[in-house]
Amino acid sequence: MSALSQIESLIGEMTLPEKLGQLTMTAAGYAVTGPIIAGDSTEAIKAGTIGNLLNMVGAEHVHEMQRLAVEESRLHIPLLIGYDVVHGHRTVFPVPLAEAGLFDPRVWELTAREAATEAAADGIAMAFAPMLDVARDPRWGRGIEGPGEDPFVGARFAEAKVRGFQGRDLSAPDAIASVAKHYCAYGAVTAGRDYGSVDVSERALREIYLPPFEAAIAAGAVSVMPAFTDIAGVPMTANVRMLQGWLRERLKFSGVIVTDYNAIAELMRHGIAADLPEAAALALAAGVDIDMMSDAYRRGLPIALERGLVNIAQVDAAVRRVLALKLRLGLFADPYRRGATSETAVTLAARRRLAREVASRAIVMLTNPGDVLPLSAALNSLAVIGPLADSSIDMRGPWWGASAEVGHVTVLEGLRASLPGLSIQYSAGVAIDSVDVSGIDAAVDLCRTAQAVILCVGESAAMSGEAACRAHLDLPGRQRDLCEAVLKRAKSHRIPVIVVLFSGRPLIVPWLTEGADAVLAAWFLGSEAGNAVADIVTGRISPGGRTAVSWPRALGQVPIYFGDRPGGRPENPKDRYTSQYLDVPNSPQFPFGHGLTYGRFRLANLRVTPDRAGEGDTIEVRVDVANEGARSAEETVFLFSHDKVASVSRPVLELKGFAKIALAPSENGTVTMRLPAVALRFLGIDLEPVFEPGEVEILVGPCADRSQLLVATINLTP
Repeated sequence: MSALSQIESLIGEMTLPEKLGQLTMTAAGYAVTGPIIAGDSTEAIKAGTIGNLLNMVGAEHVHEMQRLAVEESRLHIPLLIGYDVVHGHRTVFPVPLAEAGLFDPRVWELTAREAATEAAADGIAMAFAPMLDVARDPRWGRGIEGPGEDPFVGARFAEAKVRGFQGRDLSAPDAIASVAKHYCAYGAVTAGRDYGSVDVSERALREIYLPPFEAAIAAGAVSVMPAFTDIAGVPMTANVRMLQGWLRERLKFSGVIVTDYNAIAELMRHGIAADLPEAAALALAAGVDIDMMSDAYRRGLPIALERGLVNIAQVDAAVRRVLALKLRLGLFADPYRRGATSETAVTLAARRRLAREVASRAIVMLTNPGDVLPLSAALNSLAVIGPLADSSIDMRGPWWGASAEVGHVTVLEGLRASLPGLSIQYSAGVAIDSVDVSGIDAAVDLCRTAQAVILCVGESAAMSGEAACRAHLDLPGRQRDLCEAVLKRAKSHRIPVIVVLFSGRPLIVPWLTEGADAVLAAWFLGSEAGNAVADIVTGRISPGGRTAVSWPRALGQVPIYFGDRPGGRPENPKDRYTSQYLDVPNSPQFPFGHGLTYGRFRLANLRVTPDRAGEGDTIEVRVDVANEGARSAEETVFLFSHDKVASVSRPVLELKGFAKIALAPSENGTVTMRLPAVALRFLGIDLEPVFEPGEVEILVGPCADRSQLLVATINLTP
């Protein structure tokens, strides 16, 4: 029997409760006796009225639930089991915002592949990832889950993660379905408040927020999750134009749309549905296939059908898509294939080595003006201070998958392992969530005998992620008191202070970045965090991470991003009546793409050929790179464009590519990037792509600071 015939045969046999069961996803939990279903019992699986689960891990538990579905239910339809595999599963990799700063799609795909393999070994068949929300407001806590501020990076990140999760064959035992989320513009919530309203222009929607999702679908993503939020008053969970129109009709997406947690029921709180049947009908009409945790389809759709708000054909269409996904995942052929074999110690060790390598590469060296890093080999005593210096639970970040609370290497552990002959003293000084400053004196006293200080401060992991928005982006608690006391004592003793800053967003701490001798943005690096920090400060690895978001000087600059439009009165410090602040420059403290290395790179001799290009041509961009420093390192080179005169005002910089080059001291090399001229199209006045003749600047450099970019001009021809 063909797959299509099998699906139609099953739909023909199903009762309405069994159909609605395939459209229902319920959270699992665990009791003394084993796995349970929240708000329901395992009897519902046997009855076929629950067809999908989330938050269940462990092959033994998953297989028991599958056994109930395929051996004790009437139609023997397997369960689809999903989990948040955001930046790892049991082995935790750096948070996505940190990993995006590698600007390395190969690594992005590799970590997703490893996470998928590990999750599949636990019985998981669906990852609620990648998160593809372009985020330009650091107050919003969920920016940590995504690729940063730029849609081009977001699109490349989307492609890599989808390939990594799904592999070459979705039915393979180590492949899992990727869920591209949160469709879309969730990162533009009002005032950076999670779950808030979104109101962006149609141009912003298409140019900024949709491209990563388009890329994910083009790469084969089999599922999409709508955002909790509304766009201009229309919640995404019921947004017919965006789900049925843009997603299904324009992008030809035929996969499964699964809601976020309780989102259908929340249509009542949005104020567009009077009761649960209305909410369920709105979501179904918009094309939503799986209702996660609101039980709106099971409870509401029977009444909606009676009222004539929906019809059975709409229900069948959704069931058909869910069954098709289960078939593609190979669940009908063998529901126990995921988790059938255990991973070996060798595999797990290799995965931890990868986690360490990626974490080391993700660290961004924000400042190092006196070259105090790497630490001198002659150092014989070190003070490690701060509430995040020895906190395993914080190292893993806010989306830790199924990892344990312990076993994640802390900075203190990593330094002691890397520097076994060194005298290392430690004091937390303060706690992040406390106003108690009684420990500061003991921490400061360590500076008397230390030759260098590693100061580990920032946010706790719980201060980023979902429902973790902040109105103040400085150090929480009394950490500033600790830092100022340490900096004062260290300065008086001529002791260098290296700050390791943990956070899920840019923090606005110019007083700290200017006062310390070096600052590392460590984000949350996962299971191998401490070893990664040790690799950087000891010089075993040269820092290579870059900022995937702009770091503001002041909160009043937010939202801030490099792809702004010039306006009619661009910033001019000599003219008051231009677009600028009275008290700070417009520019960020650290631009997009910023990150120092232990090398010293110089870019020169930009060549762009041809100097005239039609829409079908390919533009070759070449730049010479020299490492004039004393250490080997890797440089990241960014390629931007700027359309000088167009029918629609274009951003001052648009990212079109990036590349890397590793050079030894005194070594020279050439970076070559090829840019299809069609990539210089933009959305015209009618919001359709146009390729307009005229001059376009091609800019190449180490970050999105125009003063550091080399510039050439080409002419686009009809």
